[in-house]
Amino acid sequence: MKRIFYILFILLWVACENDESFSTSSGLELTFSADTLKMDTLFSKTPSSTYAFWVYNRNDQGLRLSTVRLKRGNQTGYRVNVDGVYLDNSNGSQTHNVEIRRKDSILVFVELTAPENKQAKPTLIEDDLLFNLESGREQKVNLRAWAWDAKKLYDPVFAKDSVVSSEQPLVVYGNMVVEEGVTLTLQNTTLYFHSGAGIEVNGTLKTENCLMRGDRLDRLFDYLPYDRADGQWQGIRFTETSTDNSLMDTEIRNAVEGIVCDSAELDMTTYRLEMERCTVHNCSGTGVAAVNANIALDHCQLSNAGGDCLLVTGGKADISYCTLAQFFPFDAGRGAAIRFTNLWGEKTLPTEINCTGSILTGYADDVVEGLKADGETEFKYHFTACLIRMPEKESEEFTDIIWESPKDEAGGKHHFVKIDEDNFIYDFHLVETSPAQGLGCY
Repeated sequence: MKRIFYILFILLWVACENDESFSTSSGLELTFSADTLKMDTLFSKTPSSTYAFWVYNRNDQGLRLSTVRLKRGNQTGYRVNVDGVYLDNSNGSQTHNVEIRRKDSILVFVELTAPENKQAKPTLIEDDLLFNLESGREQKVNLRAWAWDAKKLYDPVFAKDSVVSSEQPLVVYGNMVVEEGVTLTLQNTTLYFHSGAGIEVNGTLKTENCLMRGDRLDRLFDYLPYDRADGQWQGIRFTETSTDNSLMDTEIRNAVEGIVCDSAELDMTTYRLEMERCTVHNCSGTGVAAVNANIALDHCQLSNAGGDCLLVTGGKADISYCTLAQFFPFDAGRGAAIRFTNLWGEKTLPTEINCTGSILTGYADDVVEGLKADGETEFKYHFTACLIRMPEKESEEFTDIIWESPKDEAGGKHHFVKIDEDNFIYDFHLVETSPAQGLGCY
């Protein structure tokens, strides 16, 4: 028995000795979980997300790194943490005597705040993280990212008529406010809104050829860019003093509430909001919500909202050749493609809906929801020459309708070029076999 214990003691002692020994053999090397760390595009002077990779010692002997350093030192804006040790820029962005025991690994974290590049387009920011072994062998991991100069706006307030047109992206922090009586015109530009930011319009907003979205350029998951995630910014709010708003060739995506048009004195002869060839997509709340307003939508796409794609509470809505597609992927409690009602709190409001040449579809068996409260308030609606996903009904409010029941082989998502529910990619152009040819916004 003593002999057995003696042998076990020797084996354990040898194992411990091996764990404590570090080789200087030039034949041994490290392996990495990534030879190139590719970061997403980010705005200059804005910190990136944190990225990580593993460094493995798969050998039977420990390895000691005499230095780990950034090849270009502190010139590129990369920040690195190696196994809990920060590569201090004050000493050449390096650390020394990092030990990796046999069959062990360490974790490396990388961040980047890129300097301005004075270029209109994204610029490659590249460096090498060098691992120098005691044997004299050098290995590296390449760090790559694209940095994009942007103009940053902090709580911008427009107190006089202004035109904003910029080739550079605009990043908005806080609320962009258009004061009462003021017209803001946005042309040929992209606005990236930071979390919690939005637009408050007390005067008039006019847009042409614009994109509005969240400011995250990185990924939520490997397969999912933040640009496909909902609820990243607040959206546009037209207050009760706002009027004569016009949005053309404009895309609004990934907001909480895409567009909210507050209640005001109703003028049935003048539009408070006109939208032409616009897209409102992937909002966590309602896509477009109007209360006691007169609005017009022409060749617009309202799609994928956690609430309703279009919500009309009182007022008037003229909808011509639009695609209202409710395929919101993140919540089974999603709203309707269109919902309209004359009930607002304890009040009833005159309501008129005119919908022509449009596609109204989605996952639900019935994507059109109308609610009329009791009372004498006018409540009118008419759908003409539309494709509608709902149970067929004989009613003078529906004329020349293509009824799409859940049993239709071409129903719902099968009308469209792409409904990729795994990667959240959507293309609402019609396939050739769809009976909705000639309808909708495309």
